Order: sequence, then structure tokens, then C-alpha cells
Amino acid sequence: MSLRGAKIALVFAAALFYSAVVFNNLTDYDSNYQFVRHALMMDSTFPNKHFMWRAMNSSTIHTIFYVSIILWESITMILCWWGAFRLARALTTTAATFNQAKRTSVVALTVGLFMWLVAFLTVGAEWFLMWQSKSWNGQEAAFRMFTVMGIILVFLALPDSDQQP
Repeated sequence: MSLRGAKIALVFAAALFYSAVVFNNLTDYDSNYQFVRHALMMDSTFPNKHFMWRAMNSSTIHTIFYVSIILWESITMILCWWGAFRLARALTTTAATFNQAKRTSVVALTVGLFMWLVAFLTVGAEWFLMWQSKSWNGQEAAFRMFTVMGIILVFLALPDSDQQP
């Protein structure tokens, strides 16, 4: 039962994290909008102009990117809360029922992992060369969140059994 409790607690923690992220992005919109804007404009990358054709200087595109990220985080947040409550309701059920209740949380964490890997590490860091920027580089934070959410997903995915260890 303690492993189930740990899994539930970690999914609730992920839901809380995404709630804070969405809240921050909505209540302090401009801070992270500026991050997205500068990353897309590539205005603080190395002075090599060879890759500057990738830069996007349209404020409309910046807004679309940023709003898409907030929506992605919001979907992840909702799925994490839903998954955590499903797990909590299944805490004292059979292993088969508890394992089935994991589905929503697995989807939630996978959606979150996909965001960190694709939006930040692939598109931001590699395509828009965010890794070259000293001031607008979110690569370390993205990797940290990818790792944390990945560890939670792997732990959650471990099968539960009706046998007590």
C-alpha cells in the first residue's frame, strides 16, 4: 500500500507543479512571453548568421507559440489532477483495478514529457538554437522537468500486485 501511496502522491505533486506553471503563465504572461519571443527571434544566439533564416520575428507567431504552450501545460495539468484522483479512488482496490486506474496519469505524464522534449529541447533548444543564448536558455530547466516527470512516469508504470512485499 505504501508504494501505491507514493505513486499517488507523486502524481498529485505533478498536478500541483503544472497548476503553478499555468497560474504563473496566466498571471505573469509577459515574463515567459518574452522568453518565447527571444527564443524564436534568435536574437541572443551566437553571431553566426548561417542559421538565422530559422528566426521568427512575427509577434503573432510568438503569441501562437506561447498560447499553445500554455494550453499544452493546461491539458497536462487537468489530466494529472484527473489521474491523481482516479488513483486515489483506487488505492484500496485490487492490483488490476489500480493498474487500470493508472491510464490517465500515464497519458498526463506522457503529454508533459512530450512538451518538454519536443517544444523545449527539440524546437527551442535545437531548432531555434536556444542553447547558444546566455540570457534566454531554458534547456537546463526543460531537461530537469523532463527528467523529473520521466522518473515519476517510470515509477508509476511499475506494476502493482496484490501481494505485500
